[in-house]
Parts: sequence; C-alpha cells; structure tokens
Amino acid sequence: MIQRKQSVFLFLALVAVVGCLMLPIGAFEPTGMGVSTVMTNFGAVGKGVFTWALALCFVLLLTCPITLWAIFAFKNRKKQAKLCGINIFLLLVWYVLAGIYCYAIGIENTTFHPAFAACLPLVAIILQFMARKAIIADEKLVRSADRIR
Repeated sequence: MIQRKQSVFLFLALVAVVGCLMLPIGAFEPTGMGVSTVMTNFGAVGKGVFTWALALCFVLLLTCPITLWAIFAFKNRKKQAKLCGINIFLLLVWYVLAGIYCYAIGIENTTFHPAFAACLPLVAIILQFMARKAIIADEKLVRSADRIR
C-alpha cells in the first residue's frame, strides 16, 4: 500500500495540506503606520478584530479525509484516480476562496504579503496530479497484462 509511489505522493500532499491548515497564509501590512493583520485559514486577526474565513478551513479539512481515503483505496484504482481529481478541484477552489477573502478582508491602504503556507496547496495539487498520473499508468499496465493472458 504505502510502498507504491502514488501512495507516497498522496501522503506528502496530505502533509502539505495539514501544514497549510496550521500556518498563517499571509499578512496585510499597512502602507503607513498601523498594525498588521494576519490571515489564516480560520480568519484574519488584527487590530483587536477577528474576521472569520471558515470556508478556507472547511475546504482544507475536506481534502484531508479524501486524501486518506485515496491512500487506502489502493485496490480500486479507478476510485483512487477520481478521488485525486476531486482533491485537485477542491484545492483550486481553496485558491479562489483565498483570493475572494483577501480581497474582501483587505483594508484600504494595505498590501497583502503571502506567507510560505500559501504555496502549500499548490504543492499538494502538483503531488495529487503526479499521484493521479501514476495511478492511471498502473491501471494501463494491469489492463495490458490482462490482455496478454
């Protein structure tokens, strides 16, 4: 199960998503004097105000069990490939939601500086894509071996 390369890719994608969930994804720095606002997957914190952004957290929390399900669905390669496709879609939705929240939360006269954690969903997308490609290659290999028999 875990010795297959797609399982390793999926596990690394899971680690990247959990890392993004735990780390701040950016900060709003004021152009003049003021206090910066930190953006996380749960919301934005700054100036004594907390703004919820739970959709970001929900999307990442949804991808975690789907990735685990894909890791343990190694006997059903078609389902595993579909789960990888669903995860890729959800992580793209996360980027759209993050852009919407950054635009909506962005205060006038501030600039947004993304943190390292903002690139972790992109790393997870790449790893999910690589896992999906390896799963499809395995399925083709199995089908070609069945034809020879």
